[in-house]
Amino acid sequence: MNESLSSTLKERRLSGMAETVEIRLHEAQGNHLTHSEFLELILQDELLVRQERKIAKRLPALREYEYTRHGTLCLFGNFHVATGRVLCPMIRQTRTEIDYLENLDNLILQDPNASYRIIADNLTTHCSESLVRYVAETCEIDEPLGKKGVRGILRSVKTRVEFLTDPSHRIQFLFTPRHCSWLNQIEIWFGTLRSKVTRWMSCNSLDALEDAILTFIDYYNTTLAHPYNWTYTGRVLAD
Repeated sequence: MNESLSSTLKERRLSGMAETVEIRLHEAQGNHLTHSEFLELILQDELLVRQERKIAKRLPALREYEYTRHGTLCLFGNFHVATGRVLCPMIRQTRTEIDYLENLDNLILQDPNASYRIIADNLTTHCSESLVRYVAETCEIDEPLGKKGVRGILRSVKTRVEFLTDPSHRIQFLFTPRHCSWLNQIEIWFGTLRSKVTRWMSCNSLDALEDAILTFIDYYNTTLAHPYNWTYTGRVLAD
């Protein structure tokens, strides 16, 4: 095949045609194909190559036989809706109520006297006894909390949620409906982290993974952070 034609096709990003055009030319001559029939063949080749590339992009990377699993990490991120920045990121190997409380304390200490509206999903660690006690102490709420499983504010998940969502508190929680954690904007940001950092990443240690995540967060906050244009109006999506 003419080298000039091959390079021209590749420059136009028609590599599917470039790979098969010579074969199709011999086929067209041998079968006495018309120009339109020849054109249809090479267009089909191009479309097939593009379809195969799309499928390949969706396939996960194959695990080699020397693959070693080093463990997992839990990222606690606090997405600031007004600026789009991730505040006080914290990485631990567990996500217990103590870990969550440590993350919250790191956030509150950035401005101890400010008011906070914290959006969270329905994990039990987000409405624990220790969290209720922390909010009561930090907000200087002087009322009996009761005893977990027995009486008062601490009695059940329902009573603890009612306390944490009280709009009169300086620190108020807003819980997304069950199975609707996607309403929390940080889920959008987690998608960005996955696509730009962790999706195809290979690390030789947990420390390397942690460094990569925290380095990206610093870069994101400095150069990419922006408030999301939230277009969902609250319209019911399904009955």
